[in-house]
Amino acid sequence: MKKKKSSYQGLQQNIRKLQLPKIEVWENKYKDKDYTVHLQTGEFTCICPKTDLPDFANLYIDYKPDKMCVELKSFKMYITAFRNVGIFHEHVTNRILDDFVAASKPRWAKIRAEFNLRGGIKTTVEREYKRI
Repeated sequence: MKKKKSSYQGLQQNIRKLQLPKIEVWENKYKDKDYTVHLQTGEFTCICPKTDLPDFANLYIDYKPDKMCVELKSFKMYITAFRNVGIFHEHVTNRILDDFVAASKPRWAKIRAEFNLRGGIKTTVEREYKRI
């Protein structure tokens, strides 16, 4: 019996290589202090890679800066770039945290993406980064 091919197969092959705007940073003058920054947006949108319908989410990012802090306008431009990208909820959450950490090199960071209902199911994806 042949294994049935998933209709989602191949839809996310190059998602890690997707070109997005750069997240800019600025020097933290309080790098000797341990504090947390909370970022939140209710304006996140992307596209379902299967149906091409829009997905909407609230994003919550908490991080403990080290030497650099994230510049907010560049971060808004970064997340806005997903507006026309077909991407799974799990992938977009991981990609955002990967890029956030690569840009700011925080001591610790966490993202929670709460997507609106789709087909009666609400999706929340969380991931945490902790520098070793």
